[in-house]
Amino acid sequence: MTSSIMNVEITDKVIKEHGLKPDEYQKICGILGRKPNITELGLYSVMWSEHCGYKHSRALLKTLPTKGDKVLQGPGENAGIMDIGQGWAVAFKVESHNHPSAIEPYQGAATGVGGILRDIFTMGARPVANLNSLRFGPLTDPKVKRLFSGVVHGIADYGNCMGIPTVAGEVVFDESYSENCLVNAMSVGLLKHDQIIKGKATGVGNAVIYIGATTGRDGIHGATFASTEITNESTEKRSAVQVADPFMEKLLMEATLELIHGNLLIGIQDMGAAGLTCSTCEMASRGGAGIEIDVAKVPQREKGMSPYEILLSESQERMLLVAKPGCEQKVHDILAKWDLHAATIGVVTDTGRMVVKENGKVVADVPADSLTEAPVYYPAKSEPAILKKHKEFDENSVPIPTNLSEVLEKLISDPTIASKRWVYRQYDHMVRSNTLIRPGSDAAVIRVKGTQLGLAMTIDGLGSYCALDPYEGAKIVVAEAARNIACSGAESIGMTDCLNFGSPEKPEVFYYLDRVVAGLGDACRAFGIPITGGNVSLYNENPTGAIDPTPIIGMMGLFQNVENRITQWFKNEGDFIYLLGSIGQSIGGSRYLAVTHGKKTGLCPTLNLDVELKLHQSLKALADQKLLQSSHDCSDGGFAVALAESCFTGATHEEKSLGATVTLPGDGRVDGRLFGEAQSRVIVSFKAVNTAKVEEVLKKFGVPFEKIGTVGGDALVIGKEVKIGISRLSDLFFTSIEKMMA
Repeated sequence: MTSSIMNVEITDKVIKEHGLKPDEYQKICGILGRKPNITELGLYSVMWSEHCGYKHSRALLKTLPTKGDKVLQGPGENAGIMDIGQGWAVAFKVESHNHPSAIEPYQGAATGVGGILRDIFTMGARPVANLNSLRFGPLTDPKVKRLFSGVVHGIADYGNCMGIPTVAGEVVFDESYSENCLVNAMSVGLLKHDQIIKGKATGVGNAVIYIGATTGRDGIHGATFASTEITNESTEKRSAVQVADPFMEKLLMEATLELIHGNLLIGIQDMGAAGLTCSTCEMASRGGAGIEIDVAKVPQREKGMSPYEILLSESQERMLLVAKPGCEQKVHDILAKWDLHAATIGVVTDTGRMVVKENGKVVADVPADSLTEAPVYYPAKSEPAILKKHKEFDENSVPIPTNLSEVLEKLISDPTIASKRWVYRQYDHMVRSNTLIRPGSDAAVIRVKGTQLGLAMTIDGLGSYCALDPYEGAKIVVAEAARNIACSGAESIGMTDCLNFGSPEKPEVFYYLDRVVAGLGDACRAFGIPITGGNVSLYNENPTGAIDPTPIIGMMGLFQNVENRITQWFKNEGDFIYLLGSIGQSIGGSRYLAVTHGKKTGLCPTLNLDVELKLHQSLKALADQKLLQSSHDCSDGGFAVALAESCFTGATHEEKSLGATVTLPGDGRVDGRLFGEAQSRVIVSFKAVNTAKVEEVLKKFGVPFEKIGTVGGDALVIGKEVKIGISRLSDLFFTSIEKMMA
């Protein structure tokens, strides 16, 4: 088989099948000074794919803020790392597994979790928490139910088997994602500063060692598959989807951490997208070295695999490492203890080349740097005509419902707003006993054992806003994620992102991507939040069109004293309820407009970055002084939904539900005041005795505030407009998805 595939003629058809453009092929010929053989073509195909090479996004990503006082490792490695004090650091990253999950939801989601976990422990960090952001079409569609169920089960099984708690996430259901679900997985790990290791190869003659699972034919060309649109033909490419084995990954994680913490390694790299190809050339490139390997020495689980297949396979649970001189036997002994495959397959060289042999015969020989430096494109962009229509939408054409209590009930039941209990009940979120705030509040919180430090974390996205105004929508998604951290009482310190878009080769799509990146950058600069890494997932479209432009934000927050944490639900009868920020009345871009009136249009809310930052600072100051009983941001469903959630979401933590009687602030459209999604708003509650101190802090930061009511009773009463029993609201909220999935 080796000889037959090595003799494949490189035709225009073969080049196209490898996802390469004619001019890219000519560039490869220029780099090599000759035509590539089929194995070498495969190497460039995966490394120059959008998924690995970031051809259409790299120039934009370089405009983002990535540096800060706490940044120990920014973009360019497997995960970003930030200093959190007392010698501790946090590693975190988010990545997509969209295309595989659309084809094989269980395996696609499971291997997505496995891949992001390897990114974390490859840096020397022990994973301590997982999060995920999921998007599907309407839950009334049987196909969507199958995808949703498969994805959730895949995430649950992998995380639970690994013993890593899944502590937070979000799920959105929208027509935009009917044919292209989004599965973005995030992981967080802890490590000491002296445990940080990078994916590099240095030291001529040092051993290059393969560890972990054997190599099979699963996942071949997975990176290329993830860099094209989903079509009827692509849905048959199940061989491009990897197969998960979390029990193997658990052994790999423990062995890897023992090797790193034992100071036995020079560098280590996960075999993720593009498999052995990516780990080999990237380690060589980062170390300014070369690598020579022999694929015949790679542990294989299938007979007759060619070098092409071995190099491009994306079989899971595998690592490549470079051992320190004299430590090779210790490395092998530790791996044997963990019952893992280990094979010395090559050496580090000083040639700067990636040389691949099979039983001593050279089958590929290319400059390592040329694989990691894919062409950079600056696509044409044009503002989509639909944006003008959104701006011209007349909100006054929308009638105001007569029964606003029914509207609130409908919103609370909407699967996008309703409790995701059906999802997180399948996750173990308490394993390792670090979790202090479980799913069901604005942010999850975990402790750093042996210290007073704590980490708050959330994952968020707002594709609906970005579809109406990509720049403003991107600012809002950063603000909302940071606001969730602030509501928990922590300070946002760093961010990772996953940019999910359609084909960048279409001017309208690239316009969205360009404006979203600009919005993300401006918001992060205003808040002083560096972006330490992330992922770009393009070509999320099908014959019916592209998904909404969907940036997903993973935000990390830090507590100097985790005892200052706050949750979103009311605690005591008689506590005062304040609205921080202004009520607003616009319904543009709101979930209310989509759910109640079937319209996904209008002007999305605007965001004043200075006002938002002052709100975050005031919330942290209030938390540090322990003045608040609860804090919850107004987002999907606006003021009324946030109030309702404050009444009964304590049930997720075995706390009692409490009603509230409040006035409806402001004037103008009553549905806009109730359900509009104006930004920079938070509902807080506190003991009456602390009123003067709370108001003093808010005045210091210049945050608008208004007392709107008190906690108590068994109903939510909002002026004369809404009155609903808490038990009814709670039942609608917690059982909506469960009933639809029954």
